[in-house]
Amino acid sequence: MKVILLKDVKGLGKSGNVVNTSDGYARNYLFPKNLAKEATDGNVKELNLRQEAERKKKTEEIQKAQKLAAELKGKEVKIVAKAGEGGRLFGAITSKDIADVMNKQYHTDIDKKKIVSDTIKQEGVYEVEVKVYPEVSTKIKVVVTSN
Repeated sequence: MKVILLKDVKGLGKSGNVVNTSDGYARNYLFPKNLAKEATDGNVKELNLRQEAERKKKTEEIQKAQKLAAELKGKEVKIVAKAGEGGRLFGAITSKDIADVMNKQYHTDIDKKKIVSDTIKQEGVYEVEVKVYPEVSTKIKVVVTSN
């Protein structure tokens, strides 16, 4: 019997796959636990429509991310912090600080988790990577000065 898996089933396949199973396994285990449904023409068509919608949504998200990455590429973020002798900062500049300043300065909505940076403890110019989407990233300059 052909079934469409609704959830991942160990040893059988991943969610959304159409697989062949024995009739008893499908009727007595997969259907009662809502792990699968029968692969009728209507259900297969519905599955294809859902997968197509997910593909379109993902491509739109990637296009938005690429546009944002192009806007941010080469931008400069200035952060003013207290520093002691030799340019050593009191405290440190973290990815959260960079995200806050960047969101205010460029009116974006970048999460601190998307900024790849070590903690900055010295005055200077740093290049920081911003991962806008899993496959899309860009680099920005962070200028740290003392007041």
